[in-house]
Amino acid sequence: MTEFLSALTEAASLTELAIACGTAALAGFIRGFIGFGGALIVILVLSLLFGPQAAVAIATLSGLPAMFQLLPAAIRSSERAFVLPFGLATFAAAPLGAWVLVSADPALMKMAIAAFVLFMVAALHQGWSLGRGNNLASVVVAGGAAGLIQGSAGIGGPPAVAAALSRPGPVERQRANLIGGITFLNLCALVPFWLHGLFTAQVLAVALVIVPLYSGAIWLGTRYFARGGQRHFRNAALLMLAVIGTATLAVAAQDYFAG
Repeated sequence: MTEFLSALTEAASLTELAIACGTAALAGFIRGFIGFGGALIVILVLSLLFGPQAAVAIATLSGLPAMFQLLPAAIRSSERAFVLPFGLATFAAAPLGAWVLVSADPALMKMAIAAFVLFMVAALHQGWSLGRGNNLASVVVAGGAAGLIQGSAGIGGPPAVAAALSRPGPVERQRANLIGGITFLNLCALVPFWLHGLFTAQVLAVALVIVPLYSGAIWLGTRYFARGGQRHFRNAALLMLAVIGTATLAVAAQDYFAG
């Protein structure tokens, strides 16, 4: 307990912890409702407090309990023909992304990823899809892009959203496919991050503090989806991508030109 408090004190002030907890509550509700977006929000805010490497590691650890919360329902409704090839591609690409995370200019990377997110929002809003029949090659490419971005920035959700929303079927199936893809994203970067030493005592301490709030808010978001939120799912997903992409681009550009 003493070691935990020491690591937590070293990692963050009370103000920073309060901001992190509030962020986790908002992120958890969005994750429970839409099926993604929690890590994007956590990383965007926590990177300002603790730096991008710590923020990505905290978001990764915080998302593990959420994975088990959402996965059972997703397994019943998702398509194996989508989730399995998408997931395997994320595992193949994540190690390269993790190498980029510890090597590249983080502000430049964030700008590139944010621009990609906004492009995907515009394309999906115009009715773009992965292609006729959503063939295996398209799913694998989307999974590889998601794994690369997950390893390099912890926000591999946008390609997963693009892939899931472009498939035909009811929103329940699209959401289940999305949750299945996000589950693989939660897992694919664990070993590369550990090998690069990102899971420090300070990261573990902050993650342990915010996990209960994050998990509780996910439960609320899931309940909202089940009680009528389905009709808002697609628009909410696109709006969340647009907001996060714009905010990330603005913050990253400010960091890049200031530094």
